[in-house]
Amino acid sequence: MFDHVTLRVSDLERSRRLYGAALGALGYAEPVTDGDFFEWGDLSISRACADRPVTRAAHVAVAATSAGAVDGFWGAATGAGFRDDGSPAARPCYDDEYYGAFVRDLDGNSVEAVHHGQPPRGMIDHVFIGVRDLNAARRFYRHVLAAVGHGFWASGSEPDGDEWVAFGARGGSVWLVERAPTANLHIAFAAGDNATVDEFHRRALAAGYRDNGAPGEREYHAGYYGAFVLDPDGNNVEAVCHNRG
Repeated sequence: MFDHVTLRVSDLERSRRLYGAALGALGYAEPVTDGDFFEWGDLSISRACADRPVTRAAHVAVAATSAGAVDGFWGAATGAGFRDDGSPAARPCYDDEYYGAFVRDLDGNSVEAVHHGQPPRGMIDHVFIGVRDLNAARRFYRHVLAAVGHGFWASGSEPDGDEWVAFGARGGSVWLVERAPTANLHIAFAAGDNATVDEFHRRALAAGYRDNGAPGEREYHAGYYGAFVLDPDGNNVEAVCHNRG
């Protein structure tokens, strides 16, 4: 489902060290970088600036290969300077095999490592987004994710009364909850071909959503074909095909 997720950070060098320590404990190698952007597989951080503000109130969960890897992530992250937000533990309230640990980055975003008792499907396990209007966000994500072949999964409510809606499947999902909105997050969803990217963009604009970049090739690498729209809270949502055969 996910192609990549990018957080903009206020202090790129300190964040690079912290994310590097945490993700290194999960087995991710040194990041790819251009000096303003660091990428570990499907998770990246970029330098914030005046017209690209810091990401706020986001939650990104990275898949771990074992409970021990979750422990290592938490130890490395808190040792490097991330703030503890939930030490490693089984959390059967989510599912019977759920084992996770949580930290906060320098900008207050929540970063988690999670193991579900089985091999991960991909690096990004889930992304949790706060939204101003749950129904409006539900309509947007249902609309654009259907265009790239991902559908509605489930909805429900938490004991504290928060209602949520999720898209995707366990091990690769977007969760929406009505609370302080996530801001300035970038999420890219994988598309099977360029025509799917075109359809993602066409359907979003036809439904009245805001354009943030028409379909076309980008300079990131040969064959990179993407399109961008903004969700109701202004987060940058992309469909991308890499055309790597």
